[in-house]
Amino acid sequence: MRIELYTRQGCHLCDEAEQILLGEGLAPTLVDINAQPELLATYNECVPVVVMDGKVRFRGKVDLVLLRRLMKNPT
Repeated sequence: MRIELYTRQGCHLCDEAEQILLGEGLAPTLVDINAQPELLATYNECVPVVVMDGKVRFRGKVDLVLLRRLMKNPT
């Protein structure tokens, strides 16, 4: 499973999302939306955003119960 975490510096919610993902044994690729204008335009006020295998699964907050369910059945 490929996990991307769209984030920005100084975002405490992004830090929390990263810790949740790491705590579940996932190794997200961190993507700074400020470095990519198209991502900034799309996700400016939505970070953190968790993308799993190319699908946006969480915006703003990671739901641990849903994350675990998605890890068991990623479709």
